[in-house]
Amino acid sequence: MLIGFWIGGQHPNLAGRFAVPLVRFGVPISVMGLLLKSGLHGDVLQAAGLAVLAVSTVLLVGGWRSKALGLVTPSLLLGSCIGNTAYFGVPLALAFLPPEALTITIGYDLGATLLTWSVGPQLLGAAAASRWLALRQLLISMGRSPATRGLMGALLIQLTPWRAAITEGLWWPSRIVIVLALMVVGMRLGSLTRQGNPPSLIGAGLGPALVVKLLLYPLLLLMLGVLFGLDPLMVQALALQGAAPTAISILLIAESVGRDQERAAALVFWSTVLAVLTAPVWGFMLQVLV
Repeated sequence: MLIGFWIGGQHPNLAGRFAVPLVRFGVPISVMGLLLKSGLHGDVLQAAGLAVLAVSTVLLVGGWRSKALGLVTPSLLLGSCIGNTAYFGVPLALAFLPPEALTITIGYDLGATLLTWSVGPQLLGAAAASRWLALRQLLISMGRSPATRGLMGALLIQLTPWRAAITEGLWWPSRIVIVLALMVVGMRLGSLTRQGNPPSLIGAGLGPALVVKLLLYPLLLLMLGVLFGLDPLMVQALALQGAAPTAISILLIAESVGRDQERAAALVFWSTVLAVLTAPVWGFMLQVLV
């Protein structure tokens, strides 16, 4: 990511040209290869259910005690518990956990994406007439998600007699694409810094949301995993996904309903910058604690 940050600072327009084919084709193929290598099992549904439980808990408690927690706008509340799993969480899991954890990561992403586009537009103030728009955005988001495409591709390949050969052929390219995806995140941050217009941190009231997203929300997932007596690998994978920065879908929802776009953009930007430091700390801590 640091290399990408430097490249983005030198060539601000390169991130957009490089990201489109990588995200559209490279990341789904990578996720497909990694899923085939790690195996598909029931952990996908379990992780999806826990994602819905954790996000719902934050939304309910945060909505009830919004002033006390400092989550004064719906975008800050939603952004404090919805993470960039597909593009940040997957590389994070591969960096600190064995390939078997990827199935859990994909399940978490599917559950969180489903809930985000189901309640997000209403939470941020969409009118009742916009519910069809919310459903449409949900279907589009699920279809465009690299996690969904990779999962569908892996399921189809498992039905073919060439499963083993395809899995071996995709193994190393899959890992290389994930590294490139992290570089793209760094390039986007570097390009914003070079242009001199990163969203403001001062005066936006982001502090409480950043604390919840990067510190308290991963702790919640860790506590839920221990409470339910889950396998240590699943506990590590879920908590690590909780440490991912705020998802860009929060900004997309804010723009679609025309509310709080600047604060949503600032939360996405600064949570990503800070997660470069906090997420690896979580990775090392989880290996010791769980």
